[in-house]
Amino acid sequence: MDLKRTPLYEEHKKLGAKLVTFHDWEMPLQYTSIIEEHLNVRNNVGIFDVSHMGEIEIHGKDAVNFADYLVTNSIKESKIGRVKYTPMCYPDGGEVDDLFVYKLGEDFILLVVNASNYDKDLDWVIKNKGLFNVRIDCKSYDWGEVAIQGPKAEQFLIRYFEGPKALDKLGYFQSMYGRLFGKEILVSRTGYTGEDGFEVYSDNDSIVYIWQEALNEGREFNIKPAGLGARDTLRFEVGYWLYGNDIDQRTNPIEAGQGFAVKFEKGDFIGKEALLKAQENINRKLVGLHIHEGGIPRHGAIIFKGDKNAGFVTSGNFCPTLNSINAMAYVESAYTIPETELTVFLHNKLNKCMVVNLPFVEPRAGKKKI
Repeated sequence: MDLKRTPLYEEHKKLGAKLVTFHDWEMPLQYTSIIEEHLNVRNNVGIFDVSHMGEIEIHGKDAVNFADYLVTNSIKESKIGRVKYTPMCYPDGGEVDDLFVYKLGEDFILLVVNASNYDKDLDWVIKNKGLFNVRIDCKSYDWGEVAIQGPKAEQFLIRYFEGPKALDKLGYFQSMYGRLFGKEILVSRTGYTGEDGFEVYSDNDSIVYIWQEALNEGREFNIKPAGLGARDTLRFEVGYWLYGNDIDQRTNPIEAGQGFAVKFEKGDFIGKEALLKAQENINRKLVGLHIHEGGIPRHGAIIFKGDKNAGFVTSGNFCPTLNSINAMAYVESAYTIPETELTVFLHNKLNKCMVVNLPFVEPRAGKKKI
């Protein structure tokens, strides 16, 4: 099977990126080193190619009501331009995906979904259309997207953005149309790194120009390209979920710590009854672990309390900001109190670990007052 490539594929090759297969896409893992790229995003500004993400447009007079029914968060009460993070669930409460919902008009909703789930998500949206008066358009291959993230992102981009208001007036999880480096874009103050920053959508040709200009004009801010490796370590440090590891169809938003994005009071939505029951009977929770010894535990590693199976690792990684090894894991509720000592099976032996609070690193995104 031929791998999919983003509009920026040739740019990655020019920069000498190490390319890997990621859910049928040929994507850059790193350009220099994962740790170097990670720390540059934490301290300066990095640019990521996220054009592999999926875009589904919902148009029509019932667009808002339909989106509200599809996802657990509340969309109807949002103002135009608002972006919502939300799970989308099956009737049994398991997660179809976690995604961003952009309210771009009273009759226009944009769903930005994980690349690995695009076909499944599109099928799910179409399957649940029912009698809602909407048109569903798959736009994933019409859009390119870059994420420009880091404490210097606003200071850099504000010079080159034209729109209804300046970028420093765009609130967290807000979006607007405008122009960047002369190209028409949709921009949102969102990201997957825990740092302040922006996600920029444009047509395929324009996104290549924006990438090139960002790297040229951002030199004084020490902008550097960053790949999937740094994207994963950055999201992991701040406790953001990775679909397929930390959440999937066998987990629900309550046990995953996504209850803030489940609005039971809003009315009917898919999975509501199952999630109400889950809220009353929480048997396990997603927690953080500090790994004392033995290396990085991988997805599925078993956790023990004494000789009792107490849970399993969902994600494990080295945290460059902390210079420590940590993990995210589902653990039985009785063992979720911070400083609880556990063991994890790694390299054919039990290694000591301890429950710690999530996130490992406090996100700085959303802290700016507008």
